[in-house]
Amino acid sequence: MNRGTQEWRNVLHLAIVDPMDVIQRNVPLSTQIADQLRDRIASGEFPVGSKLPGELELAQQLGVSRNSVREATRSLVHSGLLLARAGDGTYVRADSELAPALGRRVGRCRDDDVAEVRSILEREAARRAAERATDVQILSIREALEARNASVDAATYVAGDLRFHRAVSAASGNTLLAELYRGLDDIEDHVARVTPTGERFAGFIEQTRSLNESHKELLEAIEARDPDRAERIARDLVAEAHALGSADEAPAVMASSPAAAG
Repeated sequence: MNRGTQEWRNVLHLAIVDPMDVIQRNVPLSTQIADQLRDRIASGEFPVGSKLPGELELAQQLGVSRNSVREATRSLVHSGLLLARAGDGTYVRADSELAPALGRRVGRCRDDDVAEVRSILEREAARRAAERATDVQILSIREALEARNASVDAATYVAGDLRFHRAVSAASGNTLLAELYRGLDDIEDHVARVTPTGERFAGFIEQTRSLNESHKELLEAIEARDPDRAERIARDLVAEAHALGSADEAPAVMASSPAAAG
């Protein structure tokens, strides 16, 4: 029996052990390994930000060669699902390939167009969150807002702001909406780029006080199960932030808004 036949039998055996893994004989082995990894990422076994097992460990799990695993992971890195860090390993970058693909497309769009689409998603996410958010999801939004408000530097502010807006979109109960929202831009890099650091950070927080209050009001509307008010606040928040962010004297304000944050 040659090595290729043995690899096929090993992967087929795994498919029988785990019904989630469906093997098709006429599909390249590396493609099927990539599909299995996609399924494991989508199921939450490998969450976003986590490090994948090494090539050798994955090869042993699947009963295939390291070359087959390497080819599969390379294709997922190319699609944006995984991120390879030289000398460190491979990390999960997204839970599907939609967000990375959309992010690449958005990079060729005008800022105003991106802000307009994000505004549409923000308003709908806020409305649906007010209608559908679970107690656990509301708690996640509140904790994100508290972290945002407690920020002492740009790094913690960026993390809290992104966490807040993503928590609202997740609470919409619409996974596609949340994924589209995440894919509108490489949000984290953008927010980090426009948020002032060092001594300028305190002035930035003071300058954006009204927007910070709007975030609190949005949470309150969601908690009150008031979809009309939540949508209105989200709309006004985006409009105010986009107008201020477009002004020459306040280019960093966009970091606190859904027009620049996720």
